[in-house]
Amino acid sequence: MEKIDADIQAKFASAGNILVVSHVRPDGDAIGATLGLGLALKNAGKNVQMVLNDGLPASFRHLPGSDLITKEPHGEPDLFITVDCADFKRTGKQFESYRKPDINIDHHVTNEKYGQLNLIEATAVATSAILTDHLPLWGLEINQDVAANLATGIVTDTLGFRTSNTTATSLRQMAILMDTGINMPDLYTRALVSRTFSAARYWGAGLSSLVTQDGMVYATLRLDDRKKAGYGGNDDADLINIISAIEDHTVGLIFVEQRDTVKISWRALQPGIDVSKIASFFGGGGHKAAAGADITGSMEEIQPRVLQTTREMLNL
Repeated sequence: MEKIDADIQAKFASAGNILVVSHVRPDGDAIGATLGLGLALKNAGKNVQMVLNDGLPASFRHLPGSDLITKEPHGEPDLFITVDCADFKRTGKQFESYRKPDINIDHHVTNEKYGQLNLIEATAVATSAILTDHLPLWGLEINQDVAANLATGIVTDTLGFRTSNTTATSLRQMAILMDTGINMPDLYTRALVSRTFSAARYWGAGLSSLVTQDGMVYATLRLDDRKKAGYGGNDDADLINIISAIEDHTVGLIFVEQRDTVKISWRALQPGIDVSKIASFFGGGGHKAAAGADITGSMEEIQPRVLQTTREMLNL
């Protein structure tokens, strides 16, 4: 680990123009890691682009540096970094013909190690947690703005420290970030509690579709549901977290219809269940307890196939 830290620090030192990207439909950790690392590098005097293919969801626009996020890269950077992205294809179509990343930083067990340097810590609760540990080792400061972003990444990926991989280490990481003076209750509320009226209406459509079957509980969100609710995102508005709280089931799923694909999220609702292997089967990835995939095709064709495969792979 000391060698990769030294190698990353050397790359930072020699680079002037740096590009930091994460995955499509970014969650709190993708956003927190992108902004946390990007701002730390900017504060060190680097010219930094922070790019998210789908831009920034409205629920995260309060974060420091959020106005610096763009949807497209410009020019040729000296250093290309991906964060919180297990599969390089998930950075978005604009990077399909882009060069291999110089640095790949992630915590997903399914990470394909596609970078020249790969800092993968699968036991970390979030990529933002990895950065909390390593930024000081790279000579980068964690000031209050950087900390606010990293804390948001950690608290969202742990669902407020409710996931089974939460440890004393992750609580100590949060304590380090809180020592900078961030308003943790406000960040927590904005990330995990507050919802727009349109998101609540969107949830209503998903909850009304709930089905329980063979130890699985799942919901379906259609494009028309999104339109009727007036919801501007192309995700599930974190409805999967509500499904994850339903008792007496083995696995929770949500199917979100896109124009040409269906996005599926799996959550393990019992100890010892590994949903990452199911996501990997469908070309996705994630963690044992939480994973996802995007599958090309219609809901009518994909949903029965995914449910059957989930049933078979988990012996339900």
